Amino acid sequence: MASTVTTEQPTRPGYGRLLRTRGAWTFLVPGFAARQPFAMLTISIVLLVRHTTGSYGAAGAAAAVTGVSMALFAPYSGRLADRWGQRAVLLPGVVVHAAAGLTLTALALAHAPLWALFAAAVPTGASVPQVGPMVRARWAARLKGSPLMSTATAFESVTDELTFVVGPLLATALCTAVTPAAGLVTEAALTLVGGLLFAAQRGTQPPAGKHAEASGETHARVSALRVPGVRVLSVAFLGIGAVFGGMQVSLAAFTESIGEPGLNGVLYGVFAAGNMLSGVVCGAVAWKSSPRRRLMAGYAGLALAASALWTVHSVPLLAGLGLLVGMCVAPALITGYTLVEDLVPAGARTEAFTWLTGAVALGQAAAVTVAGQWEDRLWEGAGFLVPMAGTVPALAAILALRPLLVAGARNRTVARGVGHREPVTVD
Repeated sequence: MASTVTTEQPTRPGYGRLLRTRGAWTFLVPGFAARQPFAMLTISIVLLVRHTTGSYGAAGAAAAVTGVSMALFAPYSGRLADRWGQRAVLLPGVVVHAAAGLTLTALALAHAPLWALFAAAVPTGASVPQVGPMVRARWAARLKGSPLMSTATAFESVTDELTFVVGPLLATALCTAVTPAAGLVTEAALTLVGGLLFAAQRGTQPPAGKHAEASGETHARVSALRVPGVRVLSVAFLGIGAVFGGMQVSLAAFTESIGEPGLNGVLYGVFAAGNMLSGVVCGAVAWKSSPRRRLMAGYAGLALAASALWTVHSVPLLAGLGLLVGMCVAPALITGYTLVEDLVPAGARTEAFTWLTGAVALGQAAAVTVAGQWEDRLWEGAGFLVPMAGTVPALAAILALRPLLVAGARNRTVARGVGHREPVTVD
């Protein structure tokens, strides 16, 4: 058995070979543009609402409503995409999102009451297009079990991190140098244009579930959340979301307190750059350890680095520690998405990816709320406690429930129930 595994996959295929996959560029380029708004949305809301209300608590709460709404609706969007096809979900979704985002912008500029901002934030979050999970599902459909799939997972995580470098920097630059509303307006425009271009790429769209049913497969009807490992990964991704949300609010508050609000995007960009660079390395290495073991090791490093953030009070030290925190995020994200390939049936993977994306958004929403309140009510820099508060309990859960992260005995009954292939444990 061991010799079979060695001969089939002796090394990790490279990025060059992956990018030569037929049809890949037709969905990668518009997909990158369409997922950019996801990284811009939270920070754009925080900066706009903070400008119009003068409160980080109100800004964090408005962003949190958006994040919670996205987290609740994203899995249903993924399930609909698995069932009816990505194009059928994207076309109305991007239009609704652009309209809702512009409405939220207009209400904030009109100094509308907070409840009105919350009302507009709900459809804004609920309609966020789940382009990242859809791109991952397209890779899975194109590669179909090829050893390139692990490289594709790493490549997508690197792409996600690149958006978290470009997105916050772009949003912060627009909000500070142009007008506080420019971030959300640009986010809405990119969503509409990028989403429509991505939806137009029909040739690489995975087969919809209704076609799978015609050939005797019915797994698309069952929720990916029934797989125990997906629930464990969702907890892990909640903690990662807490890091993103806590860093966004706390860095904004810190740079304003020292009279250098323009440094906010730079410091967050350093954090995201560490994330991206680490992701590039993770995708290029031919790992011998199992994804589960890498998840536990990477998450332990993340929790440790995040726990030190609140002790730092200078720009150089904060940049250095932020870089380290970012470098610890990528291994956890990449291995989490890699485990989905082993744990979840093909017809439910878009939904599984959206559960994880939604968990990040939910953790981010909770983090921006708590960090905003702590920055307003406690001491300057108290928001930096939030990443620690999110990652340490999540690490404890991963360690306690790690048997569920193997496609083996505990998952086999569920997997068979949703039409999964017979799992093979390689760990």
